[in-house]
This record gives sequence, structure tokens and C-alpha cells, in this order.
Amino acid sequence: MTTESVSKGCFVFKPSTKKKKMTFTAADYFGEHVKDSKDSKVRFETYQTLWQQMKSEAEKIQEDLNRKVFDSLLEFIRKSHSNLLEKMDEWRHRMRATEIPAAALVLGVNVPDHAMTFQILSEQLRESITPYVVSLEAKECQGVKHILQKVFGQLLGHSIRLEADDETDVQPHPAELRQKKMLCSLASLADWYTSVKRKTVSVMPGKKRSSPTAGHLQTPPVVIIFKDLESFHAKVLQDFIVICSQYVNQLPFTLIFGIATSSMTIHKTLPHSVSSLLCIELFQSVSCTEHLAAVIDKLVLTHSFPFRLNGKMLQVLITVFLYHDFSVRNFIKGLQLCIVEHFYSQPLSILCCSLDEAENRTKNLTHEKCEMIRQLPSFMRYVENQEPEKQVELLTSDTFLKKEIKTLLRHLHNYHENYIPVLRCLHALTTSLPKFPLGKQIRELHSACLERNVWESEEYTSAFQLLRMMAKDELVAALQKCCDVLKTSRVKQQADTLTKVEEFIDQLQKLDKIVEDETVAQKSLQKKTDLYQLQKTLLEMKDSRKSKKLSKFETLRLEVLDFIDSIVRMHLKPPEVMPLYEVVYFSGASTLRKHLNAAPRIALHTALNNPYYYLENEALKSEAGTISNSAPDICIAYKLHLECGRLINLCDWLEAFATVVAAASGVDPESDLVAGQVDETIHARFIRAVSELEFLGFVKPTKQKTDHVARLTWGGC
Repeated sequence: MTTESVSKGCFVFKPSTKKKKMTFTAADYFGEHVKDSKDSKVRFETYQTLWQQMKSEAEKIQEDLNRKVFDSLLEFIRKSHSNLLEKMDEWRHRMRATEIPAAALVLGVNVPDHAMTFQILSEQLRESITPYVVSLEAKECQGVKHILQKVFGQLLGHSIRLEADDETDVQPHPAELRQKKMLCSLASLADWYTSVKRKTVSVMPGKKRSSPTAGHLQTPPVVIIFKDLESFHAKVLQDFIVICSQYVNQLPFTLIFGIATSSMTIHKTLPHSVSSLLCIELFQSVSCTEHLAAVIDKLVLTHSFPFRLNGKMLQVLITVFLYHDFSVRNFIKGLQLCIVEHFYSQPLSILCCSLDEAENRTKNLTHEKCEMIRQLPSFMRYVENQEPEKQVELLTSDTFLKKEIKTLLRHLHNYHENYIPVLRCLHALTTSLPKFPLGKQIRELHSACLERNVWESEEYTSAFQLLRMMAKDELVAALQKCCDVLKTSRVKQQADTLTKVEEFIDQLQKLDKIVEDETVAQKSLQKKTDLYQLQKTLLEMKDSRKSKKLSKFETLRLEVLDFIDSIVRMHLKPPEVMPLYEVVYFSGASTLRKHLNAAPRIALHTALNNPYYYLENEALKSEAGTISNSAPDICIAYKLHLECGRLINLCDWLEAFATVVAAASGVDPESDLVAGQVDETIHARFIRAVSELEFLGFVKPTKQKTDHVARLTWGGC
């Protein structure tokens, strides 16, 4: 560095002491090891691309499932306040002048999914019918004035402060100046709506008459959505509906009630005097089980995405769904967690991509990655079954190994392409059997195939015993379903299977209906005969049945089932038998349970008993059974309360707490304790620690002794 000056002088340039702040991206935190930073970035980008594709597919599934109910709901709202009265006379005559159109939208008990459903519904309403859409939640509407406040705020586009009767002339805080202060009433809302409507249809000088927004009605209704009807206070809801009915001629209200349980909730919440003010129409959304089946069908049972779940992982996700919340949204989040964990913890997940991309990445595998592949259990089993010369090449030559990896990845890809259509065919054959031996849902059959050889199970044997008794029409219908499945497959091998199944269908259709003819035996039984003759006739019938030959249909049916059994044994093997299956399959069931199945008591006990586990402060390390004086106050109080019985003396507890805390500050606790006094600061810290333990549910006040608290837990975890 140089400087110029007229006069001579000495200039000092001090080096900058500020360190440049390091900026990190999400990919920098993705890898476990610093030396894998480049591969970590590739894995992170692969994960992002894969998840975006799966997320888009999941959103499309939800949109397709909701389309039918949303279309009928939008049509109901469009008819409720349409200006085309000549087309709606019959419907409008059902409504009195004070009746409010109301839609009861039954969404099911999967409450976590409702937010997304209402968000999509609100967007469609704003796009096609009206810009005036209000969404209300019970926790924000404790009274009628709060409902009006939310309605005004969402319609006018900014927050509203209610005018209080006892309000003083105190200047508001600067942060509150952005809030518009006005009297929230339906009369003022009606005036606002009239003025907005007048501006919309007014004719400006020199301009054409303005028209409503594309798709909006000429008189757009004010749609108010009650997201969680069961949670609203009944009296508040009743008062609001009664008030709205007095302004329905000035304000075209339409109410949408989000219901999680049953449509009878409306009649339980609203008395007849209030429900009679509503013209209610019921709408039923798709059940969460159907939604889950569609998600599994499009995201799991497909070869469009390279990522796979093993049997235990899929079972954990389905168990959480069935026994916790019935939330498809949480199921998808759990699936995302599996993908993140797989790409984060498995370095070889760099090959978990499309087949062409995986073959290109195989060329750039480092020696360390090649060694990781050699250590995979599935690859080690594959090497053991090879010739000695090939074993040496696979274990010593990276070039030869990379060529073999491409072949194995291609085999794994072909395995998935054949697995899915055969699985669907087997499900189509067995889903109509009594008691569903292989499961009613395809996900149950898929889980069984992932865990073991399905043909070795008792359920599979039972299913084929029932199939051997299937009638001709039923068998033809089931085979036709198999044809529909196989037609969607582009695998050449499945094309041969399709041709074979079509031949079986043609042969079955050409067979005449077989009717067992036992008229001779029946006539012999109808004749008058003695006991000896009857016994002789029955024995002859029994012997004839034993030596009876199979009919053409029975022979053909056995041939069909043998063919189905052969393709099942060929293509529905568990993925563990395929080399390199660890690259695309995630099997960390314990990790998933740890994240999804919360254990709050274990976490609380660990945090309070051993704070070093979470804080990772060296000063908090302590031996088992000892109390660190540098631990947080609540941890000290918690450890001391573990040494007490059912009732804890607060005075003794305080003295023990003061002794431990005073030791940390280097103060002799005996000086104050002898005098019967405790430092006020330590006393306050103790009170706060006990209050926190009471809030967490470890202790509670007791009436047995005023200076004691009762302990609510026993022992550790």
C-alpha cells in the first residue's frame, strides 16, 4: 500500500483485526467427515432433487384427491350468491331471506392435514369466486368481537385494534401505529362492502366499465371458514351466526365449517333456533386411509424414484400413522426424514439416483468408496458365490470392480421394474379372497414381501388353497386385472408374462360351463331302499369321487396358479438378496423411531440428571451418584429430590440446595446456615427451580403438611 502527500511524513497501516466471517451452506453441514466434503455436496444436491420430485408428486396427489369435493364445494358457493337467478330459482327457493348458505366440510380425524386442505381451498376460492375469504381458528376467537376483528383484519388487509369503551387518550406505542383503529361491527362492514362494490362497477370518464376480476362473481360473497368447528365456543358461534343472519341481504355471507368428527357436530353445537338460520349442505372429503394408499402407490410402489424403504422402516411409518394421528402429512415428513438420514449417513448413497447418472458416477468412485462397496454385506455374499479368479479381481482391481458395479446396479434396477407389476398382480388375485390372507391393502403384501420369502409363509399357502377353489368367472376377472397391471409395464419380460396371461384368459373363456352330473346317484337315493342298499350306494359314490379325474377347467386352473406361483418366486424375492441393495434401501429403523416416537420422560431425566449429555460443557462432567455444583439450578434440585421419599421437606431441600450452590461460589455455607438464614439470591434460585420442577410434573403441593411437597415420580426411567 502507498500514499501520496505534499509534505513528507510517516504513515502507519494497521492490519485489520476483524476476522472474516465464515459462511456455510446446508451442504457443508450435510457430510459426516471433512474429507468427504465434495461427495457430501453431491449427496445433498441429489437429496434435494429427489425430494423436490417426490414433494411435487405428493402435492399433485392431494390436489387430485380433493378436486372432486372442491369442485362441488365451489359450485355450491357459486350458486349460493349468483346473479343468474333464472337458473337457480329452485335452489334459491329453499332459502329464506335470513338464511345463510353454509357448507359442512367433513375432513376426518387427521387434524394435522387440515391446514393444507384449507390453504388450497382458500387459494381456489380467491382465484375463481371471490377475493373476500376469511379463515378463523378457535384459539384466536374467544368472543364475537375477536371474530369481527379477524374478519375485518383479513378483509381489509391489515390488523385492526378494537375500540374499547373505557379507552383513555394514552398515546399508542409506535409499533401499534400501523394498526388501524376502528369500530368493528357488521354495519360498518356492510358499508365497506357496498363502497368497494360501487367502486368496482363504477364507470370512469373516458374509460370502459370495469369488470370483476377474471373468474370472480359480479357480487362476490364473503366466505368465512371455521377451520375447527369442534373447538369453537358454542355461545360465541351462535351469537355470530344470529348477527350475520340480520345482514345477509347486505353482505352475501357463506360459511364453511371444517369438521373432524361427524356432521352431527353442527346440531350438537347449535340449537334449532340457530341452525334454522343456515341452509346447510354436506361435503365429505377423501378418507385419510385412501389418501395414504395413493401416496404409497405413487411414492413407494414405483420405480420412478430410486430411494427405497425396507420392511421395518415402512412398518414404523405405517404404525405411527395408524396408532397416533392418521396424518398423511406427517407420513410424508417421516418419509422425508428417511431420505435425509439415508443420504447423510450412507456415503454410498451418491449412487442412489437414476440408472444413467449412477453409471456415470461409478466411473469417478475413489478407492475409499470402492473399499466401502467391498465391505457391504450384500456384496460380500455376492463375491463368495463367484469363481476364485473373479473374486480376486473384485477384491483387488478397482477398474474391474467399477465395471461390475454398473452391472449390479442394472440388475437392481431391473429387479424393481419386475417387482412392482408382479406385486400388483398378486394383490389383484388375492384381494377378493375371504378374510384377506395376504392383506386387504397392497402395503401389507409389500411389507410381507420385503421381510421374507412370501411363498414360504402360511398366509401364502392359505391364499393359494382358496385360489384353487375359485370359480371360472372370478378367475377370469382376476386375470383381467393382472392384464391391466401388466399393460402399464414396459419391461420386456413382463410383456411375455402378459401374453401368457392373455392366453389363459382365452382358454378359460372357450371352456363350456361345467356342471357336475350326479343325477344317477340322486335318483338311486330317492328310490325306496333298505339300509344295506343305501350304505352300498354311498360307498360307491365315495370311491368314485376318489378316482374322479380332474375336469378341463380344474386342470387349466391349476396350470394358471402354477404359472402365477413361478413368477412370484422369480420376482418377489426380498431386496436383501440383491447385491448393493444398501445403496438405495434405508434400514435405520431405530433412528426413525428415535425421531418420531418421542419419549419425553427419558429425555427429561437425561437432561436433568446428566446435563452434560445436551450442553457438552466439560465443567458439567460428574461421576455417577454425585452432584456437580456447576450444574443448572433445576438439575441440582432434581438430583436432590431423587434422594427423598414421597414427601419432601422444603426446609431440608433448601438447605441441601444452598450447600451445593454455595460450594460453587467458594462461600462457606455454614456461616449462614448456622444462623438459620439463607442468602436471598440462593433462596430465589431455589424457589424458581422448585417451580420449574412443579411445572414439569415432578412435585406438587400437598395438604398433608404445609412445609412439604409431594413427589410424583419414583426412581429413574
